[in-house]
Amino acid sequence: MALWGGRFSADTNKDVAEFTESVSFDKRLYKYDIAGSKAHAAMLASCRIIPEKTAKAICSELDRILKKIEDGSFKFTTELEDIHMHIESALIKALGDEGARVHTARSRNDQVCLDIRLYLRDEIKSISSGIKAFQKTLVKKAKANINVIMPGFTHLQHAQPVLFAHHLLAYVEMLKRDKTRMLDCLKRINVLPLGSGALAGTTLPINRETVRKILKFDSVSGNSMDSVADRDFACEFLSDLAIFAMHISRFSEDIILWSSQEFNFIELSDAFCTGSSLMPQKKNPDVAEISRGKTARVYGDLMALLTLCKGLPMTYNRDLQEDKEPLFDAIDTVNKILSVFPPMIATMELNKKRMLEAASDPALMATDLAEKLVEKGVPFRTAHHKVGSLVKWCRENKRSLNKLNLKEMKLSIPEASEDFLKLFSPESSVSKREVYGGTGPGQVKKQIELWLKKL
Repeated sequence: MALWGGRFSADTNKDVAEFTESVSFDKRLYKYDIAGSKAHAAMLASCRIIPEKTAKAICSELDRILKKIEDGSFKFTTELEDIHMHIESALIKALGDEGARVHTARSRNDQVCLDIRLYLRDEIKSISSGIKAFQKTLVKKAKANINVIMPGFTHLQHAQPVLFAHHLLAYVEMLKRDKTRMLDCLKRINVLPLGSGALAGTTLPINRETVRKILKFDSVSGNSMDSVADRDFACEFLSDLAIFAMHISRFSEDIILWSSQEFNFIELSDAFCTGSSLMPQKKNPDVAEISRGKTARVYGDLMALLTLCKGLPMTYNRDLQEDKEPLFDAIDTVNKILSVFPPMIATMELNKKRMLEAASDPALMATDLAEKLVEKGVPFRTAHHKVGSLVKWCRENKRSLNKLNLKEMKLSIPEASEDFLKLFSPESSVSKREVYGGTGPGQVKKQIELWLKKL
């Protein structure tokens, strides 16, 4: 009979037991469940609700259970439903009635909330560390290629010359926001729910502050009903992971385009590509493509949890058992991405000549020409129109901007002088963009040095 089966006269149907079990996936919470139970037992003893001797026996046995789980000798069964019941049943089997005291003044409702919060605390620290390592990879790659120029894109069309390092640092900034979002989410996660009971607290004189200190939570939840019903923190964290995955997907798209024959900007290491089962010549950027695909999976995990929570009445409902699989899946997916994406970038080779060639189209310096007119006192919109007219004339007459003579340029831009003819070098264009945050070499070097110090 289950530990909760006192009012039941029949065992749970076998198919129902298999349908309702969660230990197949929530067993990964074992060390958090044990840590929570040890803190709870210590608190019960300090409040004289259970004997000190009993609390010590419980904690010692919990340590033995932990060792058995980690060495693989602990037996799991669907009949015991979840990781909480497995650990408590093992405790009672070893200690009898003394072990049964561990569940005094708590419910599985507040217990599972505690376990998830403890688990997410560790995962946020781990993922944040992985993001930091990824940032280091990008900054090092940027520093090693500080002088490489490429075309920047808007609308997937060549726009203006930029430093390749500047492009990489854009993703470093995105990852910074990802990391800060997760660390901010930690403020909502690091709240102690234990002591809320099933929904109404307990009549016993417990001290929640004692447990808070033992488990190093920042605060104690203020409403027992909200405490057991709340999954906002999990939704928020999945949202953070979804945004991170979106950034990875965007980067993946860049990698896929750059490695195509049409772009030919980069060469990925064979170790991070696969071939075709039919076409012997193919080399496919599968890590980037699968990462882009896995972003959809993380989005799905977020939507699953939001949909799960949207129609639930207060307070705890068994539906919430389904919160763990999308949460675990998203975390596992992000960790897998972080294990393969940074080394792919680290081993990526650049076709610097091709990148510079693509950035050397004089049309990419049209804005430089307009801004030169601004320096002469021409209003920008007027300058924009004059340069646009010049570009149109060049297209109609099959002339390149950098091949014009002064007379031809003056047809559209009467204010032009000889120095206007020297504006069509990508190196010159990039070098003049030394505004803070711009792609000027001096600014990019400063950003790289700042990042190296931060990381």
